[in-house]
This record gives sequence, structure tokens and C-alpha cells, in this order.
Amino acid sequence: MSTAGSGAVRLRALPGWLGPLGWLVLLLALSLGMGWLEGLLRLVEPDSRQVLYARASFLALLGQHVLVVGVASLAAVLLGVGGALAVTRPAGRDFLPLVSQLASIGQTFPPVAVLALAVPALGFGTLPIIVALLLYGLLPIVRNTLAGIQGIDPDVHEAARGMGMTRGQILRQVELPLAAPVILAGVRTSVTINVATAAIGATVGASNLGDPIISGIVNGNTAYVLQGALLIGLLAITVDSAFERLQRRVGRRGVQ
Repeated sequence: MSTAGSGAVRLRALPGWLGPLGWLVLLLALSLGMGWLEGLLRLVEPDSRQVLYARASFLALLGQHVLVVGVASLAAVLLGVGGALAVTRPAGRDFLPLVSQLASIGQTFPPVAVLALAVPALGFGTLPIIVALLLYGLLPIVRNTLAGIQGIDPDVHEAARGMGMTRGQILRQVELPLAAPVILAGVRTSVTINVATAAIGATVGASNLGDPIISGIVNGNTAYVLQGALLIGLLAITVDSAFERLQRRVGRRGVQ
């Protein structure tokens, strides 16, 4: 494809990213200028002396929130996709039920309970919430990876083997590209859920956007709760819309 053709493709793809970029701009604008909403927050808490959460910068809390979710999600993707791929290979198929059950247990075990068990061993701070998010985010990634790989038509594998491809080549050039949209859907679900779940980390000293929510609950200040919830909601929408766009792009590549 010529340089001009590649440029035209990029220009056509750009409008699709306007949605995620718009949500991101709104998220950053509110993180920097929450004071714009002071009048509305006064309506929610007319008797409170202070309605704007000021113990920490919202931009700093946002950065810490993204860091925690990013580290936990990256670990979940590496473990979830790697584990699911391992048990779809001939040598690991006997462990497929075990991996599925372990991933299910991780999701059904409440993150709060994980924190309660992790804090005595790991101490207060960021590490316990990363462990909790990692366990909580594994199930959709493992399930979707298994569904994506197992959903590939057996005739495709036969054709690839007939072309002389090795198992490694079939995995990299056939299975992963075909399963990518399904795997990405699982990652999208996992990350979006963890954006909201990460707020509970504020209860064990992991500073993030859950701080104003916990502070608001403790002090009976609904305005604080709304500020944290609004930013977490905007972050979840930003992440989800970005993954949606990425899914469409990957899906179109798979069809071509």
C-alpha cells in the first residue's frame, strides 16, 4: 500500500477515536477543575462547610488509580491468556478444567475478602488491591481466551498444517489473530470492572479515586462521594469506549 493510501486509512480511522478522546478530555478537565461543580455540590450538601475534596489532587488520585488498574490488568492478561493458551495445547489439555475452576473461584471470591486476607501478609498500601484485582479480573480473560481458541474451525487447523506450519506458527499466525476479538472482549470486561473495583483499595491505604468516596462515607458527606464516583465513572467509560474502538479495528482485520 502506498504512503498516500496508508495516510487515507489513518484519516478515516481517526473519527472513530473521537468518542474515547472526548471522554478522556472531560475526565482530565474535571480532574483539574472540579471546582467548577462547587455550586451543584452545594445543592447536594447545603449544610456542609466544605463540599470539595481537598486532601489530595484529583489528577494525582487519577494517576494512582490508573497505575493500580494497569498493573493488575497487565498481570491478569499475562496469566489469563498464557494459562488459557497452555491448556489448549495437547500437553496441557488435562489441566483445562482446573484452570477454568481456579479462574472462577478468583471472581466469586469477594475482593474485600481478598484484601482482608492479603493485608496481614502484604501490609497496607497498593499491593493488596493489585492482588485482589488480579484475581477478580482473571475469569473473563481466561473464559474468552478459551472460547476464542476453541471456537476456531478445525478445518482451519488442518489447512495450516497442510501448508507445513509448525505449532508455534499456527498459534502466532492463525489462532491468535482469529481469536483476538474474543480475547479482547474479555480483557475489556476485566479492565472495566476493575476500574470500579479498585476504589475499595482506599480502605487499606491504597490512595486512588476511592479516597473521596470512603472519606464521604465516613464523614457523611455525599458531595465527596459524588466527586469520586463521577471520576471513576468517566474513567470506566473512557476505557470501555477505547476498547470498543480497538475491538472493531481488530475485528475488521480478522475479516480481511
